[in-house]
Amino acid sequence: MKRSIKIGFNFGLTSGIITTLGLMVGLYSSTESRLVVIGGILTIAIADAFSDSMGVHVATESENSVTKKEVWESTFGTFLFKFIFTIIFIIPVLLFNLQTAIILSVIIGFILITILSISIAKERKVKPWKMVLEHVIIVTIVIVLAYYAGELIASYFG
Repeated sequence: MKRSIKIGFNFGLTSGIITTLGLMVGLYSSTESRLVVIGGILTIAIADAFSDSMGVHVATESENSVTKKEVWESTFGTFLFKFIFTIIFIIPVLLFNLQTAIILSVIIGFILITILSISIAKERKVKPWKMVLEHVIIVTIVIVLAYYAGELIASYFG
């Protein structure tokens, strides 16, 4: 895979999963509304995918060794993969009750992050379990903080 596309894929997958799970869990714990969760996912899929791709565009553009083509490949790749890895979380919300959909989404997110982490670790020739553990801990922290932020919001504004 080309370096520029790999950047978009890895960033899009990671950001798409972490941001979307945090949002879903926070919205679920504060509203328990399927409509609100779906609206949040769609908003993240569009607004955050554009925002992240712009961030990657500027960051990649600031590297002297990168061509204009590689800048745009990273930009487009980030948008595409962020959008895809965000929008997939609508499927469980549409197919299952909201609580089950949230649990299933978290499991799917952990599986995808684990697969990506193992792949990166093998490529870098480091122990996969360390990278998997580091990434799973970060995702867990985001989910737990989002859940309790939602609970706090519900208790004060609900």
